[in-house]
Formats: sequence, C-alpha cells, structure tokens
Amino acid sequence: MTKRLDIGKGQDILSQSMSDPRYPIGKFALDPSATDAKRQSWIAELEATPAKVRAAVGGLSGPQLDTPYRDGGWTARQVVHHLVDSHLNALCRLKLALTESNPTVKPYDEAAWARLADYRLDPAVSVALLDGVHARFVALWRACGPDDWARTFHHPEHGKDLSLDWLLQLYAWHGKHHVAHITSLRERMGW
Repeated sequence: MTKRLDIGKGQDILSQSMSDPRYPIGKFALDPSATDAKRQSWIAELEATPAKVRAAVGGLSGPQLDTPYRDGGWTARQVVHHLVDSHLNALCRLKLALTESNPTVKPYDEAAWARLADYRLDPAVSVALLDGVHARFVALWRACGPDDWARTFHHPEHGKDLSLDWLLQLYAWHGKHHVAHITSLRERMGW
C-alpha cells in the first residue's frame, strides 16, 4: 500500500510500508526540490529533536527502556544512544563538507556501537549530549549560504557523492524516525 504521510511543517513522504515497525514514519525519501523555506523547515525539525527525544523517554523505567521497539530491534535505551552517535557523526560530516572539497567520510558499524558499554547508560546522558550536538548542528545549517548548498561529500557505503541537502533531509527524518520507534513502543505497550 502506498500512502502519503504528513511528517510535519508541511513536509510529506511516500510510504510503502507503514505497517513495518522498522519504518514507523516510512522510509527516507529525498526531496529533490529543496528551497530555502523547506531547508528552514528541516532545520527546525532538527532543532526540535532533542526535546522530542526527551519527551519520548520521559518517565520510562529501566525495564521499559530496555524493551526492544520491535522483535530483534534495539531497545528504547539503545535508540537514544544511537541517535546522539549518529547525529554527532553527521555534525562531523557537515563540518568536513563545509571545509574540504568533497571529503570522503568514514562509515561506522552502528550495530557494533550499540553493543558497547556506554549504550547501557541512562539515556539522559545522551539526551544532554544531543542538546549540544543539535545546537551546533543547527547553527551551522543556519549559516549555510548558496555556495555551501552546492558542496558535497563522498560516502563509501553509498558509493557516491552526496549533497548537503541530502544530509540535512536525512537527519531531519532520522530524528523523527527514531522518536517514532520509542513513541510507537509506548503506544503498543500502553505506557
């Protein structure tokens, strides 16, 4: 089933698999017609992410945080820690793209990182870090001028050069995607 899903601030995406718990808001789809107004909307989504994450995990007990959002999936706790790791890497990728000519970024093994000891910490540690990462992320995005939007970086996992528009849109979606993992778990479990 294909349906259009409103994801806020006038944005929507096409979703092929709304019943797939891996993609509660649908899979990422690049909007090829980025405008300044759309960019500002995506930046606002990024700015709101830490508060949405904080609200999503607010009041959850240890056992609730350690509940996977789906069979075989990460726990709510791991999702929060992953978010800050991913967005911190994205911040570094943005800075590289703004200061170097088409730099190659380093991928990392997200699943292996999720098994490390710091993923067992209280999620509040990562939410606090997410506040700082996003303050810096948003400041850089808001400072981008027309020449900056033409900049690219090379991502070996994708095997191609990617634009700053792709990076911005992906991470605006990524925050909402993982918040929805936690909120859909809460809904399903009646928390």
